[in-house]
Amino acid sequence: MKAKKILAMALAVGMTLGLTGVPTFADDKKTFVFGDTTFNAENEEADINPQNTYAGWACIRYGVGETLFRYSDTMEIEPWIAKEYENIDELTWKITLNDGVVFSNGRACDGEAVKECLEALVANHERAAGDLCIDTIEADGNTITIKTTEPKPALINYLSDPYGCIIDTQAGITDNGIVIGTGPYVATDLVTDDHLTLVKNENYWNGDVNVDEITVRTISDGDTLAFALQAGEINAAYGMAYASYPIFENEDFTFSSTATSRAFYAWMNFESPVTSDPAVRKAIAMGIDKESFVSVLLKGYGYPAVGAFPDTFSFGGQNLTTESYDPDGAKQVLEDAGWVDTDGDGIREKDGQKLVIRWLTYPSRQELPLLAESAQATLKEIGMDVQVNCTSDNNTIRKDPTLWDVYASAMVTAPTGDPQYFFTSCALDSSVSNNGHYHSDKLEELAAQMENEFDVDKRAELGIQMQQTVLDDNAYVFCSHLRMSMIMQSNVTGLVAHPCDYYELTADLDIN
Repeated sequence: MKAKKILAMALAVGMTLGLTGVPTFADDKKTFVFGDTTFNAENEEADINPQNTYAGWACIRYGVGETLFRYSDTMEIEPWIAKEYENIDELTWKITLNDGVVFSNGRACDGEAVKECLEALVANHERAAGDLCIDTIEADGNTITIKTTEPKPALINYLSDPYGCIIDTQAGITDNGIVIGTGPYVATDLVTDDHLTLVKNENYWNGDVNVDEITVRTISDGDTLAFALQAGEINAAYGMAYASYPIFENEDFTFSSTATSRAFYAWMNFESPVTSDPAVRKAIAMGIDKESFVSVLLKGYGYPAVGAFPDTFSFGGQNLTTESYDPDGAKQVLEDAGWVDTDGDGIREKDGQKLVIRWLTYPSRQELPLLAESAQATLKEIGMDVQVNCTSDNNTIRKDPTLWDVYASAMVTAPTGDPQYFFTSCALDSSVSNNGHYHSDKLEELAAQMENEFDVDKRAELGIQMQQTVLDDNAYVFCSHLRMSMIMQSNVTGLVAHPCDYYELTADLDIN
């Protein structure tokens, strides 16, 4: 039925989206149109300035910016703008840049330019400043020497985060958030929540660029995205609804898919009168059917999660224990804690308070409304009234702990290939995003050890212990990990899904 609906409506998409997005080859130029559900202010990607919240994701995904180092397909650090690094001592790192790297405006991307960029980054980006702990930077030709205020074993990993895109700060940032980077494409126009226009970087330092002009279109509705791809309004799509996948499983389209560490998970609010109760948190963890969520609602395009990281990681879920789906056990946990249904309406009460869960989430990640739907159904079975607020205003609401009990979101938990990132971002007293105000003495102690541990195997073990700590507290319920797919017309090549979910529009992109 879904396929028929989309087929029937495909011809209407031209009227819906207009004709400006139709791929053409006028004047022998290769053009490409990319539809993306996630490029929007709701995801803190209002522009492509990497020093603005999470907009670095757009900067790096769309080929405008590049980082000093990047990740291989196995999430190992490899050269990019920089060719090598040396960890001189606990506080000192020497980074040598590749020769011949230039910004798209022709300025050399040398040590001084990188120094300027990183100094501006830590001045403007709170999360980056906390991750990097940079004290001083010295530039000498094509090398920079970074001294940190404390040991930062994962410094190179953090510099490979999208916020680490090297931009020409002397060139400035336009009012609509356009920056000058070293990547294969140059941004010429940007309208938040609508589109980004790119052209080939004629000064690209790292090979030939095949496509002359690209339009990235924000298409937040999954059905509209499917209509657009089927009608030829766009050449490729990111964020397609799983229900639409079968429509494109034919010779006219190809898929590029990979397992990622993007987790869909629920945060507990420790200031809420409801979820501050350990019994309620435990019952929620026991009352969410992860297997059904993945197999039925995600159509198998994902895999159930245990902890923050996939089983394929050395610090992943295979080494953890957590609550399994057990509705009868969850009922008993609530009964023992005094949450009982005294009026027979199916919803438990305690001390005159109904067991209502205010579930906050957002629509731009298609999995999240589906997770809310699943949790609402299974938690009702154990006596909870889950009231869902699925809104693009989630980032404002979640900062006020009086307005929600559970916040469900999506996050690439190991974008640096290291376990520290998730905890410093979300779970510590100092974490910018710890809006539920979770605190654990044990977690803080383990995090302090992680800060000073340079041995990779020991860092993995600490990552396992830290995950187990938050699981024991039921501070988070990790529901699934994403198997990310991009769908494209069969004549598109070089658009390849990557485990870290960063690199999309590269110089290798081509359309024939």
